[in-house]
Amino acid sequence: QGQLVESGGGSVQAGGSLRLSCLTSRTTYWGYSMGWIRQAPGKEREAVAMRDRDGNTWYADSVKGRFTISRDNAKSTAYLEMSSLKAEDTAMYYCVADYSLSIAAMNRGVFHFRGQGTQVTVSS
Repeated sequence: QGQLVESGGGSVQAGGSLRLSCLTSRTTYWGYSMGWIRQAPGKEREAVAMRDRDGNTWYADSVKGRFTISRDNAKSTAYLEMSSLKAEDTAMYYCVADYSLSIAAMNRGVFHFRGQGTQVTVSS
């Protein structure tokens, strides 16, 4: 329970797309809100997107219209679809989960579970 395993990161050129995946247990998937945070070297942690247990979604202003968070119930997997990528999107991306996940908590680094991260590098 609680293990989050990310995949899908890589290197792309500006304007490209990537899809990040976060596989977890069924217990965590159905019991927790899930989200994505990112952190680049020398920069503060940033909440990117969140989808709560009721299906409500939230996005950082910097990614609105470009990123989409979704969940596949059959696969107990959350996704972050990223398009129109920019150099400033370069960061380590982490999947996080908590029963009561909030944007403020995500920005503070307060959540129950976090994956190992997957690197996204966007070249301009």
